[in-house]
Amino acid sequence: MYKVFVNEKKLTLSKYPEEVEKKLRYEGFATLEIAIDLLQNTSCPELNVYCENLEELWEDFSHMFRVIEAAGGIVSNGNKEILFIKRLNRWDLPKGKVEKEESLEQAAVREVEEETGLKELILEEFVNNTFHIYTERNGERILKTTYWFKMSYVGTGTATPQLEEGITAVDWKSDARIKTEVFPSTFQNIKLILNEVRERNP
Repeated sequence: MYKVFVNEKKLTLSKYPEEVEKKLRYEGFATLEIAIDLLQNTSCPELNVYCENLEELWEDFSHMFRVIEAAGGIVSNGNKEILFIKRLNRWDLPKGKVEKEESLEQAAVREVEEETGLKELILEEFVNNTFHIYTERNGERILKTTYWFKMSYVGTGTATPQLEEGITAVDWKSDARIKTEVFPSTFQNIKLILNEVRERNP
């Protein structure tokens, strides 16, 4: 199953119909165009496209976009707090585009270091990837795939926001503060990946 966010609305691509309000059986590219249009231009909150050959469905979906790969970190410290950045008044996790000749792991660590100023990081494991689509100003449609890695911070330094990237704050958040401060002001993809980390490490 793939979960792709379109304007913060969830498009689920699955083998079998999901229990959501709107479902479409995959019958070619037109089905996907209809699904995206419904999510972008109507009040439809969530939609499911299903096809028994899920990999073929995903391949067809991916071919509708230019795919951009990014990587980021879910960084925890000794107090079991998670590191967040604030950009455009929304809390987010540090992440960014993968550069040429760079592995996903290298990109994830580099982006955390650049966006937060923290260096003493231990890369632990790959968690999962998240997907969202958007349209560039020139009309080109982008499918952004972000690969998330769990990391630990073992240093004692103070985090500093990368101001030139529009980051205005960096902060460690406890579980309680994630619920009260982050979740009301973040993206659906971030909620998804944080919930997955919590399920793995209850």
